[in-house]
Amino acid sequence: MPTAVTAIPAASATLAEAHFAAELTFETDCWDTHDALAQGADFVLLDVRSPALFARGHVPGAVNLPHGKIVESKMAQWPEGTLFVTYCAGPHCNGAARGALKLARLGRPVKIMAGGITGWLDEGFALATGDA
Repeated sequence: MPTAVTAIPAASATLAEAHFAAELTFETDCWDTHDALAQGADFVLLDVRSPALFARGHVPGAVNLPHGKIVESKMAQWPEGTLFVTYCAGPHCNGAARGALKLARLGRPVKIMAGGITGWLDEGFALATGDA
């Protein structure tokens, strides 16, 4: 008798490759983001939570832009083609996806940092505090 894991067969290797390759075009993780920031990021990291939550603790180097305020006029400060990486509180929060959707609708390249603040802390990385 198959278990819940094996009752539905796994995809073929070809389909699995396409699926997981596509997934990585939509998201990155906290470890890779941390490493890229240490090297001099070639993207803009957007904390899409409220200014109050940002001030309590955020990823060092992040820019606070709540997802509700992502509009064309705010994005004009960055050149077209700039990659944005959004994050929010963590897997229990959809703010990163809301921000990513707004950016995509504005024609901006975007990924989500999977895990958000929760993932960042789980990796043992420090948070910055304050408004900057």
